[in-house]
This record gives sequence, structure tokens and C-alpha cells, in this order.
Amino acid sequence: QVQLVESGGGLVQAGGSLRLSCAASGRTFGSSTMGWFRQAPGKERDIVAAMTWSGGSTYYADSVKGRFTISRDNAKNTVYLQMNSLKPEDTAVYYCALRRAIGVRRIPDEYDYWGQGTQVTVSS
Repeated sequence: QVQLVESGGGLVQAGGSLRLSCAASGRTFGSSTMGWFRQAPGKERDIVAAMTWSGGSTYYADSVKGRFTISRDNAKNTVYLQMNSLKPEDTAVYYCALRRAIGVRRIPDEYDYWGQGTQVTVSS
């Protein structure tokens, strides 16, 4: 079993930055893919960024390219999402997810484990 715990959310003004962390424990796998998703009220859960644990493949949604960076610390089994130049439209609950296979996927159903989510609120 895999457990994912997000942290780092909060309230920030537009133009500010936050760094989200996702600590993985349990039977994590090197041959896996990590994703960050977000869900705003009344909207579907959408992919924000994803990467393979090896770091060989990454993906960013068009809306966050150039502003967000996904990274990982293999020794700590932790994935990060650095979010810069935040906008009010980035406001959402952010979730990390683990896919027990290599390969970035954009659909939530492709991921096997989920964290509890962390709220990010960007004020204008």
C-alpha cells in the first residue's frame, strides 16, 4: 500500500509563490509516475504536471507552463510542485497522485493512489 501526504498549500496574493510537497510512503516503486492535479469548485480534476520517478519524462498543462516546476527527491520519496507567478485562477485543491507504471498520463483514472489534497487560494 502507498500513502501520499501533501503539504504546503495556503493563501497567497497574486504574483506570489508556493511550494507543495508530496511525501510518499509504503511500497513506493521506482518504476512509477507522479502527478499533480487540481480541482476547483464545480470543475473536474485536471492534470497540472507529472513526471516519472526517473525524471526522464515530464508534462505540464499549458496553463502552468513557465510558472510551475515539478521535481522530486528520490532519497526522501518526495515530489514537489514549485508554483510561481500565481494567479487567482490557480485557486483549487491540489492533489498528488501515483501511477504504478512508467509514463505520464493526463487522466485521473490512470493513477492508482491519491493524497488527501491541499488547498491553494490565490487572492487578487
